[in-house]
Amino acid sequence: MDDSISVQALMGIKASLHDPHGVLDNWDGDAVDPCSWTMVTCSPESLVIGLGTPSQNLSGTLSPSIGNLTNLQIVLLQNNNITGPIPGELGKLSNLHTLDLSNNFFTGEIPSSLGNLRSLQYMRLNNNSLSGAFPMSLANMTLLVFLDLSYNNLSGPVARFPAKTFSIVGNPLICPTGSEPECFGTALMPMSMNLNGTQTDLPSGRPRNHKIALAFGSSVGSVSLIILVLGLLLWWRQRQDQPTLFNVKERHHEEVSLGNLRRFQFRELQSATNNFSNKNILGKGGFGNVYKGILQDGTVVAVKRLKDGNAVGGDIQFQTEVEMISLAVHRNLLRLYGFCITPTERLLVYPYMSNGSVASRLKGKPVLDWGTRKRIALGAARGLLYLHEQCDPKIIHRDVKAANILLDDYCEAVVGDFGLAKLLDHQDSHVTTAVRGTVGHIAPEYLSTGQSSEKTDVFGFGILLLELITGQRALEFGKAANQKGAMLDWVKKIHQEKKLEMLVDKDLNGNYDRIELEEMVQVALLCTQFLPSHRPKMSEVVRMLEGDGLAERWEASQRLEATNPNPTSSLHQIVILISLMTLHY
Repeated sequence: MDDSISVQALMGIKASLHDPHGVLDNWDGDAVDPCSWTMVTCSPESLVIGLGTPSQNLSGTLSPSIGNLTNLQIVLLQNNNITGPIPGELGKLSNLHTLDLSNNFFTGEIPSSLGNLRSLQYMRLNNNSLSGAFPMSLANMTLLVFLDLSYNNLSGPVARFPAKTFSIVGNPLICPTGSEPECFGTALMPMSMNLNGTQTDLPSGRPRNHKIALAFGSSVGSVSLIILVLGLLLWWRQRQDQPTLFNVKERHHEEVSLGNLRRFQFRELQSATNNFSNKNILGKGGFGNVYKGILQDGTVVAVKRLKDGNAVGGDIQFQTEVEMISLAVHRNLLRLYGFCITPTERLLVYPYMSNGSVASRLKGKPVLDWGTRKRIALGAARGLLYLHEQCDPKIIHRDVKAANILLDDYCEAVVGDFGLAKLLDHQDSHVTTAVRGTVGHIAPEYLSTGQSSEKTDVFGFGILLLELITGQRALEFGKAANQKGAMLDWVKKIHQEKKLEMLVDKDLNGNYDRIELEEMVQVALLCTQFLPSHRPKMSEVVRMLEGDGLAERWEASQRLEATNPNPTSSLHQIVILISLMTLHY
């Protein structure tokens, strides 16, 4: 699709919404590329494929112009205050596989045009004020796996369609089969049904024969009681015989458990990774090992097996936090495919990144050219900006480094491992806070107090910039110049002496832009200032990397340093020295 059409469509959506928190402020009608806008996700070909503004307190209506974003695959607008009808133009989005409009105030009928969404797998329209007949066109959605239409005012019979899991509870005017004498009577609906199986007609609410109804009710009650007892016995025997290695709570025929996430069976991931073979290890980190895996359908994935899986909290808490992380949808964030929980295991499944991490590529061949390194820096900055300022609730990464910035087929930066600190934090007691991260990347205030903030990530990003410039890990790149003392003091000294060529990766063979090098070093030094309050926000970092406001910010920092000489250099060195003695890389 032409970028101008995408811009016009998105601006139409913005115009029809009321945005009290200003999350759409950087949507600019004069822009030519909407891929840098908040809440917008693009493909490597710069096509708009995702629109996600959940829990942003948006009100107003959803513009029909959304139908012009014909490459959309994901629409997440849940937990807002949007009113008016669901645009029938959504039916034009033939590539859409996830649609979540739940917990809003949409009114009117469900458009029959949604039946044209033949690629749709997951749809939630629950907790709105939708009315009218149950749309029979939904039977055309052959790939539909999950559907939730609960708590609306829908009426009439229910279409037969292939969704494995669905809910229509809270629609008192719906009747399950359509064969009831008065189809629009009130019928008590089950929470979920399987329309592919055999159905039992529920009573219509006006039985023709009281005795027949009584006998029928008694029979059903007796049979139900017998089935319940047998089911409990079978469940107990299965639990006794089941090895604790596997999750006995998993339902083998339900692929979707939370949002658009897939809940994997442990056996499936065990097979995909060749029993977590050491030959399949892609990387090792503080949170666990990452394995390359191939699913039964041929999909290549990366499986992170979290350390201390039996200690990461209860199933519900883990699932809830995984779902929260899955709502962070951005082109520069690693998308979560699914998860697996057993009594002793916690695993997360991600797409496989063919170009590995920035850390591995900086050591590999062919050499990352200067333009690619700058593009990686900007992509990683945009991903962190989303986590800090556009995600609800915000997420602090706490381990920003080259090893956690992954590269897709086109060497676009994708921030990985975000949210893992959040997932595992509740292991820590209320007395001791475990410092998570990597020596050389950890901000001094985090090492000394255990308290992290967005500025902790900004510090780590500044070190990442230096890794991109030098091609070496933070604890290594000073060795080439036989420098002594704190690394940042050394970089600052080289900058003052205007000898920045000493920093640059020798593998670039001088092929870099001198002005851009100066700018990137300045951004890195601004990000790694000792006091958190002096560091910029990630939104400011993105603007500076794009060439906006760096000169003013740098000049202001120099004036501040001139009037308040930094007394913390030696303290900074002491903090780093202590960290080296107490932490492992």
